[in-house]
Amino acid sequence: MATFDFKKEYKELYLPKTKPMIINVPSMQFIMINGKGDPNVSPLYKEAVEILYGLSYTIKMNKNRPEGYFEYVVPPLEGLWWFENNFFDGTVIGRKHEFSWIMMIRQPDFVTPDVFEMAKQILSRKKPKLDVSKARFENFTEGLCGQIMHIGSYDEEAPTVQVLEEFINSEGYQTKMEGMRQHHEIYIGDPRKTAPEKLKTVIRHPIIKR
Repeated sequence: MATFDFKKEYKELYLPKTKPMIINVPSMQFIMINGKGDPNVSPLYKEAVEILYGLSYTIKMNKNRPEGYFEYVVPPLEGLWWFENNFFDGTVIGRKHEFSWIMMIRQPDFVTPDVFEMAKQILSRKKPKLDVSKARFENFTEGLCGQIMHIGSYDEEAPTVQVLEEFINSEGYQTKMEGMRQHHEIYIGDPRKTAPEKLKTVIRHPIIKR
């Protein structure tokens, strides 16, 4: 039986074109961790990513298969990013220390709160220095959004964001960031293995009708 790959099965969510589009994002469940600060230097950010991947792979690899389990590829890392009381236009140089963020990884539908708690216990035993209590399991309904694929460095997103915003306005919508509906990035490329100019990042903004 083929391994289920969320990116391939839900291309509209993970592999959009470099031309912007409107999408209604359904409710999905995630493991999430909140934090603040520059992701390039923040120990909390580094720990958050390690915990998210650690829990996700613990669920995937655990021999005690929960009901409904199927073989799958762990979905990509995602991030919600915002500046307090300030619209996100993609300009981040010199401002990364001001970031608030939620990092998260989608989980298959068979994952339940009990499965999540089990994974926390297993990971805590394997890596006791990780504070898995920072992680939570939560549904997120993003709803109506504009999105686009950005190709290139994370620091060079501003022109892509501008293209997205112009498209959103031209379609009769406006971006409205509040609560968890924020500037959303989905990391399709691995920065450890991919040149910055070739990185692929889905950029998604929450919208409402004007």
